[in-house]
Amino acid sequence: MALEVGEIVEAKVSNIMPFGAFVSLPDNKTGLIHISEVASTYVENIHDHIKVGDVVKAKIVKIDENGKISLSIKKAEAPKKAPRPAPEKPSGPIRPAEIDWSKPQEDLSFEDKLSKFKQDSDEKMQALRRSNDSKRSGGYRRGGGNSF
Repeated sequence: MALEVGEIVEAKVSNIMPFGAFVSLPDNKTGLIHISEVASTYVENIHDHIKVGDVVKAKIVKIDENGKISLSIKKAEAPKKAPRPAPEKPSGPIRPAEIDWSKPQEDLSFEDKLSKFKQDSDEKMQALRRSNDSKRSGGYRRGGGNSF
């Protein structure tokens, strides 16, 4: 049985090092699961996740020209997707404050988009004016002597 990149195999952990785990593969081959490929979360201590003798499912990520086999446990796991809730459609006209501008808004009228843009622009200009006014009114002033 020839091993191929992308294949998911069962591997028995034969040795654990601080940087990863060596595993026994079919056909008396050995592979390495790097510590970054052990779990989808940060792994500080590999011994918290796997132990010598464990049989794990791992995906073959790379086979280099020297025959070294790199595997990944986290890529062998099926991604867990949470179902997305259906977005609620607001009833009535959309007010600019209710618009999430991080998403494309094809269903908004030009007037709604323009109104939201103007509102955002006015808020940014007010913040800029406040910032400039505070710099002018406070801080170090020249001359005038002591103000004790």
